[in-house]
Amino acid sequence: MHNQNLFAALRAAFPKDLDAAAVETDDGLVYSWRDLDRATAMIANLLAGLKLPEGSRIAVQVEKSVEAMMLYLATLRAGYVFLPLNTAYQSAEIEYFVGNAEPAVVVCTGKNFGWVSKIAFKAGTQHVFTLNDDRTGSLLERATHCSDRHTIAVKGEDDLAAILYTSGTTGRSKGAELTHGNLLSNARVLRDYWGWKPGDVLIHALPIFHVHGLFVALHGALLNGSRMIWFGRFDPRRVIERMPDATVFMGVPTLYTRMLAEPGLDKGAARNMRLFISGSAPLLIETFNEWKERTGHTILERYGMSETIMLTSNPYVAKDGERRGGTVGFPLPGVGVRVRGDDGRQVPAGEIGNIEVKGPNVFKGYWRMPEKTKEEFTADGWFKTGDVGKIDALGYVTIVGRSKDLIISGGYNVYPAEIEGYINDMPGVAESALVGVPHPDFGEVGVAVVTAKPGAQLDGDRIVAGLKSQLANFKIPKRCFVVDELPRNTMGKVQKNLLREKHKQLFS
Repeated sequence: MHNQNLFAALRAAFPKDLDAAAVETDDGLVYSWRDLDRATAMIANLLAGLKLPEGSRIAVQVEKSVEAMMLYLATLRAGYVFLPLNTAYQSAEIEYFVGNAEPAVVVCTGKNFGWVSKIAFKAGTQHVFTLNDDRTGSLLERATHCSDRHTIAVKGEDDLAAILYTSGTTGRSKGAELTHGNLLSNARVLRDYWGWKPGDVLIHALPIFHVHGLFVALHGALLNGSRMIWFGRFDPRRVIERMPDATVFMGVPTLYTRMLAEPGLDKGAARNMRLFISGSAPLLIETFNEWKERTGHTILERYGMSETIMLTSNPYVAKDGERRGGTVGFPLPGVGVRVRGDDGRQVPAGEIGNIEVKGPNVFKGYWRMPEKTKEEFTADGWFKTGDVGKIDALGYVTIVGRSKDLIISGGYNVYPAEIEGYINDMPGVAESALVGVPHPDFGEVGVAVVTAKPGAQLDGDRIVAGLKSQLANFKIPKRCFVVDELPRNTMGKVQKNLLREKHKQLFS
């Protein structure tokens, strides 16, 4: 049988010259393609030597490093299932993930070994290794004794490659099961759609416990045999300094706003860049416009999820259409996207409804949650994303929010993204978030939380008054609070659940 192991496809894309630079780190280390091949073989041999059951999960909570990336690749190579965990998770969360996924191996940072190993051993995990971001730890010590030759494990396209826990804003996190076929099909589509070419160099400045950095960025570079300029943590000034050596950058919106605050960002810095991609959270139209003005580049915004990897993208080539700020572009080749009302009927172009998707990139299901999996798919096999949006007559997809963020006030649907758009346009406002809180009369009402631009003074009551001339009464937030910053998770998404929690007693 033809080996469908994702690693086999990535390895086949390594350049002829294995001694060429594959990864160059922000502290001056250079790893060749041969280094990647040998190190992944040694770690794969270490894992294989543990005689783990078929389909074993390897859970990993470590700081970003090239060795952490090698561990991911080695896990695929050895045929096991990679389970990345956000470095911000604390003990209660880790206890849940380890209990739910029952990993055979846990890899953590040396400083967390005490408490993580206790949780792991209690849950029945046999092996706990450490891995630090300075090339130390028991994992590497053990791997140095292993052979640097390894035959890639044979996997089918339906075999699990990774489990990604989705940040549970409601209820418990769910483990999305992604197969070798899901990941490889998506990587191949993106290689073509985003015009990857010989000589491309990627600046990798994202975390690697999430779809964006681990799959989209990493697979993009590897499948193209492209060199990466690797940042252990994002540093706006250093990234701008390295831009002339690169052609592709992927970031979350926060990274773009932080670079825009640097005087060094200009057309000269971006002169050799081919493509700037943004995702994981909505990009403000202001950031989109300001970036274009400063660098001469139009950011390409796209849309995906842990369960589906990438679904839509603004066009790369002009003949396919323009890149439109505020939209996430068109469905990717081979991906189906449709918008349906709560009654299950397709809505007309330009009208808002529930986004459902289908394609070879859509996950297998939620780990050990058959009922939840069944619930999240329609009878005809489409995945309900939980996102609310619209598709216009030209085919551009726009996301207006999460269905769980929808506010139903006095029987009327209020879409937070719409109101946030109006608030963000007001003078002095940097950003806003609208959340629904319980109300004795209307069931639910909107509460706005806003941040000011540097030097601006905002008044919440005046913001509410300013909306009254523009919007229907049921859409007007009942209160508006001005804060220093909005709470965010590591991917830059605003944590609306925390804002809802904070203000839920407001009207009771």
